[in-house]
Amino acid sequence: MAGAAALALGTLTTAPAVAAASAAAPGCAVTYTTSSWPGGFSANITVKNLGGAVDGWKLGFSFPSSGQKVGHGWSAVYDQKGTAVTASSVSYNKSLASGASAQIGFTGSTTDGNPIPTTFTLNGVTCNDTATRPPAPPTATPTPTRTATAAPTPTRTATAAPTPTATRTATPVPTATRTATPTPTRTATPTPTPTKAPATGTPVGINGKLHVCGVHLCNRYNRPVQLRGMSTHGIQWFPRCYTDASLDALANDWKSDLFRVSMYVQEGGYETNPAAFTEQVNKYVDMATARGMYAMIDFHTLTPGDPNHNLARAKTFFASVAARNAGKDNVIYEITNEPNGVSWASIKSYAEQVIPVIRAADPDAVIIVGTRAWSSLGVSEGSNETEIVDNPVNAKNIMYAFHFYAASHKDNYRAVVSRAAAKLPLFVTEFGTVTASGNGEVDLASTAAWIDMLDQLKIGYANWTYSDAPESSAAFKPGTCSAGAFAGTGSLNPSGVYIRDRIRTADDFPTS
Repeated sequence: MAGAAALALGTLTTAPAVAAASAAAPGCAVTYTTSSWPGGFSANITVKNLGGAVDGWKLGFSFPSSGQKVGHGWSAVYDQKGTAVTASSVSYNKSLASGASAQIGFTGSTTDGNPIPTTFTLNGVTCNDTATRPPAPPTATPTPTRTATAAPTPTRTATAAPTPTATRTATPVPTATRTATPTPTRTATPTPTPTKAPATGTPVGINGKLHVCGVHLCNRYNRPVQLRGMSTHGIQWFPRCYTDASLDALANDWKSDLFRVSMYVQEGGYETNPAAFTEQVNKYVDMATARGMYAMIDFHTLTPGDPNHNLARAKTFFASVAARNAGKDNVIYEITNEPNGVSWASIKSYAEQVIPVIRAADPDAVIIVGTRAWSSLGVSEGSNETEIVDNPVNAKNIMYAFHFYAASHKDNYRAVVSRAAAKLPLFVTEFGTVTASGNGEVDLASTAAWIDMLDQLKIGYANWTYSDAPESSAAFKPGTCSAGAFAGTGSLNPSGVYIRDRIRTADDFPTS
């Protein structure tokens, strides 16, 4: 099957080692930081060369437990034999000057805990300066009080037309390099809250109203959950794609947990007719609610990139939809889609003015805040998650958005997400299987690597797009929405075939 083949391509269990071009002079330091969850863990590793310059390197260590296995890795080629693991350099980090460092990492599985390696070698030389940092000790269960990308100039431009020809305004390929890796301190998995279990049923029927606990999205039992679903394209162009038949297919055939409603603000969207677009969004929320799916209301700002340009519109829109939908258990608010060309301080200021508007009507809602540089946590404009960690939004029960396009955004982006997930509640509110343009070939290997990691970290996601737009990121072949046949795979593009296969796998919604 296509899905199984792609999964195999994206999973690094064993791989050929890359030979080191020269041996390290004595002296190296390693920091190994780990985060754990039931049955799995992630490790972020910083290796510092304290000896002479090397051009090609290999880091060696052994797991203390035979039940620990390397899964997906980034920024190195991993090979495991028994408990022994080697991580070999790749082209962009193989040269390490004296005093230089490389940041690598991986997610893994475990059957008997996550004991930490204590001895490391760099090109066969033992690293005498080793700091291992285990997860933070369990803390008290949080009380719920109510969560890609781009070059400086984006190329993604939506084009309205009577017959939809809009192309995805893509998050362009980054040019910036990553900055220093912070030390994650993974928040412990919250303690379940005993509650009478409901009968099995829909995602909303099982999980109820969601909230943020620690770095997770949690259900009524205070247990972390991952929502998996699809995003609309611009609802001003593709209303024929969002009918009772298509939503039935999404809920029952795709077995989706989530329906993201993308309401463009510009590009012929909300600003042209606020009342009509508000009514259209509410209609789609009701359709998702009737089928037991979570509905994410996306205030789809893109151009201009400063969300403050739409501050007044956002306050008006969210006051209306929050008041109208506050009684529902399934509504999540995404208050700005892809800020770009603007500072994190400006995005934070916008969020801290819009969030109270929602809270006034719906005090317990989960709210997702877009991040800098097309929601790349700042990576595509030369920053990273530390700007948010050091200056978070002053609000409770919020998450932060991350977007990626698998053919354009690979290991360095995955490394940032893995590291950021230890400190920030993240939700991938949009991603594509293709390039940042929304077109090109589907990159199954990179897509599988991304989804494998999101599954391990229990980070929710919505794929772009549940539409028949004339672009390779669309799930459906052109003409599908007019024909009205949505179930099965006959009407799907390659992206749709793979994503449907991943979403259809059984949910893990813990109830105790």
